[in-house]
Amino acid sequence: MKIAIIGHGNVGGTLAKVWAKAGHEIMIGLRHSNDDKVTLLEQNFPNISLNVIQEAVAQAEVILVATPAHVTVDLAKEWQQMHGKVIIDATNAIGKTPEPYSTGYHAFVEICQAKVVKAFNTTGFENMADPKYGDTTADMFVAGDSSEAKKVATQLAHDAGFQTVYDFGGGDKVKALEHFAFAWINLAIMQGNGRNMAFKILKR
Repeated sequence: MKIAIIGHGNVGGTLAKVWAKAGHEIMIGLRHSNDDKVTLLEQNFPNISLNVIQEAVAQAEVILVATPAHVTVDLAKEWQQMHGKVIIDATNAIGKTPEPYSTGYHAFVEICQAKVVKAFNTTGFENMADPKYGDTTADMFVAGDSSEAKKVATQLAHDAGFQTVYDFGGGDKVKALEHFAFAWINLAIMQGNGRNMAFKILKR
């Protein structure tokens, strides 16, 4: 897949490397080209390139958004017509929300003509780099109204090493999925359990 990554911090940078190793073409969208961290990514992975955000988005089939949530409204307004493209919203509305929307997902659905899914927001980047815990593999979760976008996000989760991907529901469950992310943040960081922890659904 041709994937644009907007937001090249811990989550975006980690998924860029993981998906590049899986054989995808990664275009990191930048507003400024003087970021040494992403320059190293481009140097170390032949299928990672650095681009102006608009160029990355124009070339991509899939756009991962891993920015602060309040930025999503401005991004959506810049992109507008996104017919046929898949947007993966990996943001969480912690602190500043993307007013007047409750989540970045809802901003993209309302403003862009795209297929949108919430995913890659419920765990730390460490688990995206390596979701394995001994013989067990962490789970990933998706939510949204587009079955095609969910299918794409599910495939990319498998490509990142997650074994099971659970459908959390439609667009009305996106906020619940963000609350699920807050549960990880609370346990891992606020309660001091450390970032090397992940969710696994058990069934019998």
